[in-house]
Amino acid sequence: MSLDKRPTLWSSFMASNWSVLISILSIFVLAIIICLSYLLLGNSLDDFVGATKLTTAEIEKYNKRADARLAAAAQEANWDKVVDGIHVRTGFYADPNMPIVVSACTSCHSSKLVTQNRATRSGWEAMIRWMQATQGLPDLGANEPVILDYLAKYYAPKAAGRRANLNLDEVEWYILNVK
Repeated sequence: MSLDKRPTLWSSFMASNWSVLISILSIFVLAIIICLSYLLLGNSLDDFVGATKLTTAEIEKYNKRADARLAAAAQEANWDKVVDGIHVRTGFYADPNMPIVVSACTSCHSSKLVTQNRATRSGWEAMIRWMQATQGLPDLGANEPVILDYLAKYYAPKAAGRRANLNLDEVEWYILNVK
């Protein structure tokens, strides 16, 4: 046999073990496909494979979570909703300067703290000075006059006067038992 015609070690190995190599390669490729499928499908695959019947309590629990998510989505949808001139989320009067007031005031406290108070422009300015001196409110800069104008316009003192007298005939009286 000439030197050219002798089978090499590799060619004889390949000839005898070709089917074994194909089988190993196929198993390896199949394992990669299964791993990638699991990573892509994630919980969906787990739900499909381990599908069990849900109890009534589990269904109710799921529905409550779904209702909570829907309520949160509805609240987010109403984030900047205005009804009758009032910004729903904050309770502030809707105005082009409202976002400046909201950002300055509600970063430290609730908007209710503002909307429940009434003061003149100088009264609001005194409150701002007090917050700056004692509560750490930073300088409002160019926004201060805008904020003061807004607060003086919408949250000025109301001329309510004295409350109406009580009608004693309409009061439901009761005896307090103290022991």
